[in-house]
Amino acid sequence: MATITKRDLVIRISNETGLTQQEVFSVVQCFIEEVTTCLAANDDVVLRNFGAFQVTKTKPKIGRNPNKPDSAVPIPARAVVKFKPGKELKERVAKVLPEL
Repeated sequence: MATITKRDLVIRISNETGLTQQEVFSVVQCFIEEVTTCLAANDDVVLRNFGAFQVTKTKPKIGRNPNKPDSAVPIPARAVVKFKPGKELKERVAKVLPEL
C-alpha cells in the first residue's frame, strides 16, 4: 500500500492527458482551494460517483488526559469535515479485499 501525494497525482494526470505538469498542478490546486472555500462557507461538495464532503458539528464533551487520567479536559464543540464515499467508489474499493 503506497501513499500518493499531490505531486504524484499531478505527474499521473500530466502523463495521461498530455498537459504540462504546471498546468495540471494549477488545476489541482485551484480545485483544492475551491473545495476548501465551499466547505469553509458550510456548503456541501458533491462529486457524483466519487463522494460528498460535508461539514458537521461535534458536540462539546469531556475528555481524559492519558498522562493524568484523573483530570477531566473539556473539549469544545467544533466543525469537522466528513467524507461519504459514492456508490462507484465504494464498489471499486470493496474489490481491494477478496470476498470470503
